[in-house]
Amino acid sequence: MFLSHLSVQAQDLTYQTPPKAIADLVDAPITPRVSIAADGKWMLLMDVQDLPSIADLSQPELRIAGLRLNPRTNGPSRVSYSTALKLKRLSGGAEIPVKGLPTPAKISEVSWSPDDSKIAFALTTEATAAAGGQIQLWVLDVATATARQIPGVRLNSVFGTAYRWLPDNQTLIARTVPANRGQVPDATAAPTGPIVQENVGRTAAARTYQDLLKNPSDEKIFDYYATTQLLKVSLDGKTQPLGQPGVIQGASPSPDGKYILVETRHRPYSYQLTVGSFPVKVDVLDLSGNLVKSIADLPLADNVPTSFDAVPTGPRNHDWRDDAPATIYWVEAQDGGDPKKVAAVRDKVVTMAAPFTTPMDLVDLHLRFRGITWGDNSTALVNGYRWADRKVMTWVINPRTKMPPTVLFERSSQDTYKDPGTPYQKHNAAGRYVLALGGSDNQTIYLLGEGASPEGNRPFVDQLNLKTRKTERWWRSEAPYYEVPVDILDVNKRLLVTRRESVEQAPNYFLRDAKKKNKLTALTNFPNPYPALGTLKKQVLQYKRADGLPLTANLYLPPNYKKTDGPLPTLLEAYPAEYKDKSTAGQVKGSPYTFTRLTWGSPIFWVTQGYAVLQNTSIPIVGEGDAEPNDTYIEQLVAGAKAAIEEGQRLGVVDAKRVGVMGHSYGAFMTANLLAHSNLFKAGIARSGAYNRTLTPFGFQAEERTYWEAPQVYDKMSPFTAANKIKTPILLIHGEADNNSGTFPIQSERFYNALKGHGATARYVVLPFESHGYAARESIMHMLWEMDSWLNKYVKEAPAPPAN
Repeated sequence: MFLSHLSVQAQDLTYQTPPKAIADLVDAPITPRVSIAADGKWMLLMDVQDLPSIADLSQPELRIAGLRLNPRTNGPSRVSYSTALKLKRLSGGAEIPVKGLPTPAKISEVSWSPDDSKIAFALTTEATAAAGGQIQLWVLDVATATARQIPGVRLNSVFGTAYRWLPDNQTLIARTVPANRGQVPDATAAPTGPIVQENVGRTAAARTYQDLLKNPSDEKIFDYYATTQLLKVSLDGKTQPLGQPGVIQGASPSPDGKYILVETRHRPYSYQLTVGSFPVKVDVLDLSGNLVKSIADLPLADNVPTSFDAVPTGPRNHDWRDDAPATIYWVEAQDGGDPKKVAAVRDKVVTMAAPFTTPMDLVDLHLRFRGITWGDNSTALVNGYRWADRKVMTWVINPRTKMPPTVLFERSSQDTYKDPGTPYQKHNAAGRYVLALGGSDNQTIYLLGEGASPEGNRPFVDQLNLKTRKTERWWRSEAPYYEVPVDILDVNKRLLVTRRESVEQAPNYFLRDAKKKNKLTALTNFPNPYPALGTLKKQVLQYKRADGLPLTANLYLPPNYKKTDGPLPTLLEAYPAEYKDKSTAGQVKGSPYTFTRLTWGSPIFWVTQGYAVLQNTSIPIVGEGDAEPNDTYIEQLVAGAKAAIEEGQRLGVVDAKRVGVMGHSYGAFMTANLLAHSNLFKAGIARSGAYNRTLTPFGFQAEERTYWEAPQVYDKMSPFTAANKIKTPILLIHGEADNNSGTFPIQSERFYNALKGHGATARYVVLPFESHGYAARESIMHMLWEMDSWLNKYVKEAPAPPAN
């Protein structure tokens, strides 16, 4: 029975379960994760844990400095662990279970050694009444398929993967919990004074963040858990401390293994920004822990302009060149970090080789630096971008010469049809990923692409000569399959590892000989996780908006649906996207040949309940030239939804009088606006959205103008300001611990109060302990129950709308 918010208090409603057909899909087995050794000899299969329970999710959690930590383990609090490991030779043979692991295990941070003979990983132990949990360092010997713990090493994983291999394959550099660090600071101590913040004439705009430091007590607790002692760890169990403890966010060995690049955050901290903006000191240590060179000491990054491609002034993005023994590079803005300033050069890339005495300019860019892929000391690819027109470029440079860069690729980032693909990289002897270069002149690169096209995505592998710019296509995915290149095992033999699937066949890995396009060897045999569901009826619709803009949507119908069944109640799901030109906005997305894998937030569950589902419905919001997309957001939003419904109605499968709409995050924002500004829907479901844009005044989604620059846009786009217009039933769901920028739970709380104050039919569900994405099995099952009940009551049964 569906229970209304008015008749049942929150504490009276226990977790509910949706219909069995939906629940069974949620509980379907999870396909293992796969990792392939760089030498192409082995495949690692990692079983994935089932959905955690609400009891798991309700364990102690620190939400601090933009991080979410488990104080019992000194690591992240929300991790999807692997539970068991298996090895398999790519040349053939059975899967080999890894020995020595606890059952079940909690495995994360998996990394192959440079020579692929070993695999390191973190293993998290449970906290008990007698002792806290910890994150241990383990190593797997590939030849014997045996794993063992490295004793005496307790990893500090608050900043992610806590170790790196040295090129000798016998040593790791690890960030660890300092020994004898004492007791946790008392968070309940009485304050010694007020909390004061002050700004004197500086422009220090910031987007909305959550889980920030709030007071001096928070600062002490952050220091306690984030402080790290670097250790040099040998596989034989010997350890050596390196330098002094600090809030070390990164520690990266040089490719030759002689130095460590260390990034240490330090005070003064901020109460408006996350740890990624705190002051940072960049140093080079030797393998004895001695300071070799202080590279930079950067202040709090609290005066960055609000533009999306704005950056701090001073050096940034410090890292090692992957193709040199010990050379650091970094980037320096030449426009004050402000893309709105006129500047011939936006960014400059600088390098400095050991012994780190003389910086050398490498290349000047007229776009913002976006990354660099190193090759063999004679070739590297540099990427740049500009947000205003979504322009992206790739240049070829020779790091040994002063020759100016030459343009390799230039396009709009939103023009997927012209995406040339991603340059393939391989491990060098140091275990660093560098460009795979081939051909007689070592000037051929290999590109792995998604292959977007008017007929859908058709992934491919190309080779491109950097001198002649001639491209040769090795292979392209062919219907009725969707096949993605995962790895190149041999560029001369054109031997690939691919992941192949179809509408009826679950994804599996194959060895493909691109010279013999029909020769395939299966590497895995993962079964269909939904055998009881049968073959889903999926169709990629292509239709047009009223203004002629091409649109797409994935249409799913119940497996037993027949044309004679007539139009069905329908659920439409979408996530709007902004574009700067109509030609890219109308490009076809996805593929008609993919296997449908159901995630917790999918609308496709409802085909089991007799609904037609319009999934991933394209809702482009276009602003060309000087116009910004959001200037006409509402009009384009309604036009896009209307076009999808009309196409489904034309096909005879969508009952236009019984359509519900749902969305998550920005899709929830969309849902509320559609209910406020159209009469297309019988009900809406909005999960974890932001509804009042004055609470995100320094930009949101792809809107970089501030509230004060475009108040009319913020006001018009905010469904909160139109709460009095919403007469269609709306279900609001929000995670109590949402950490996403801008989607504070108060967004749903205040929106619900506004709706209730105007007599709307609304229900507000808060999921305890859940973040922006929901995780616990009980939460997901209950969310689906809420959605199913709402759809059945207000869409499938479709009562008469209330009088206006």
